[in-house]
Formats: sequence, structure tokens, C-alpha cells
Amino acid sequence: MPRETAVYTHGHHESVLRSHTWRTAANSAAYLLGELKPHMKILDIGCGPGTITADLAELVPRGHVTGVDASDDVLTKARAEAAGRGLSNIEFATADVHALDYPDDTFCVVHAHQVLQHVGDPVQALREMRRVTKPGGLVAVRDADYAAMTWYPGVPGMDEWLDVYERVARANGGEPDAGRRLKSWALEAGFRDITSTAGTWCYASPEERAWWSGLWADRTLASSYADRALEGGHTDRAGLEAISEAWREWGRQEDGWFTCLHGEILCRI
Repeated sequence: MPRETAVYTHGHHESVLRSHTWRTAANSAAYLLGELKPHMKILDIGCGPGTITADLAELVPRGHVTGVDASDDVLTKARAEAAGRGLSNIEFATADVHALDYPDDTFCVVHAHQVLQHVGDPVQALREMRRVTKPGGLVAVRDADYAAMTWYPGVPGMDEWLDVYERVARANGGEPDAGRRLKSWALEAGFRDITSTAGTWCYASPEERAWWSGLWADRTLASSYADRALEGGHTDRAGLEAISEAWREWGRQEDGWFTCLHGEILCRI
């Protein structure tokens, strides 16, 4: 089976992990939680530092969770997260979502959060997710939609941030507006019993604005995304510095508000 790849735009700089380690099953997979049973066997694809993965393991105490990621380095953090919680029903491994190294009909639930926007062939990825899911099981996918992100006030430089980010992500082989495409991709992958929903993250309190603006201001200057923006000629260092300052300026606004829209799908096998 050919392996379609894409470059992970963000990388694993501290400013990226600052947001990833904030993620929980409650704030990032609420659409799935009502379907979970204590005995279930779950595959969590693109698990990153493992905070959602560990939450899932706690929700299936008589089951088992396997967290996989393309980066072996970030799995060190995931293993530490699980060990710190004393979880014994969890394991981690590297994997390529386009060609999963698991037999057919292995898992009760296959979950992927913020993954398909970064892969080279999201339809093939969904076919693989379907293949390793047991009959009667679920494939659960949630992805952001960058073009649908909305903020106020309109600080100069924020529109430039979105334009640069989307160009960088697409040059890396991904689709930053994945959220709106999930149902279409699932249909193309052969799913027919699909429940489509949407979820949001919203940052409006002083603490939320400081955290969200700060991590994006730092990410704009010091992450893999920043390197790829420069290497690809999408902007220059002065442009990145202006975008970083725009994020900090937005974060200082008393009436600042930012929301991230996500598409969600539950596909029954």
C-alpha cells in the first residue's frame, strides 16, 4: 500500500505543546464520550503528548487504549502523562495513518483529533481507520477549519496570520479547512452511517486571551511553522514579527474574543 505523507506544519515546539497539553477528552472529544463503554478497545491516532489518550483510558477502565503518532519524540511525553496518572491500560507506538500496522477489525473505536488536516490523503486515512474498526464500532474524527475561525476586534495583522498559515499548511500537503470536508471525505472513503456535528473552542477571558495569543505569538516566531513559512517564501522575518505582535495586541484587548470551529464526524461501521 503506498504511503501518502504530509509535513506536520506545527512541529512540537514548546509553544505547540502548550496548546496540545491543554486538550482533554471533555474539551476536544465531547461528541464521542456518550458512546464509550468501560470495556472498549480504542485506537487514538495522532495522540501527541497523550492528554486526550489518557482521558480515554480512564473512561474505559476494563478496556484498553493505544495511542499512536508519527513522531516518536512526542510519545515520550505521552508515556510520561500515562505513567503520572498510574494508567496500566494504555500503550503508545509510532504509526502512519495511511497504512496502520493493525489487523482488520481490531478496535471498538478509532479516534483522531486534529489529524486529517495534516495528512497527504485523508480519504485513504479514513479507509484505514475503517479497516481496523470492528463491525458495530465507531470512527470518530474532529478537525479545525481555519477559514471559519473568527475573532474580534479586527487587529491589523491577524488576517495576514490566517493567510500565511493556510498557504504554509497547503504547501506542506495538508488542508487547513478540513473541518468542513470531513463528511465528504468519509463518504468518499465508503462510510454511509455518518453523524456530522460541530464544536468550538472560545477564548474570551483575560486568562484565555493571554494564553491563546501568547502561544500563537511564540509559535509564529519559533516553531517549525515559522521555519516553513520562511523557507517556502510565504513571508519574511519582519512579516512574522508583525504577525506575532498582532497576536499580542489582540490578546491585550479587553473585548477580545476568538473562536475555533471544528467539524466532527461519528461513523458507524
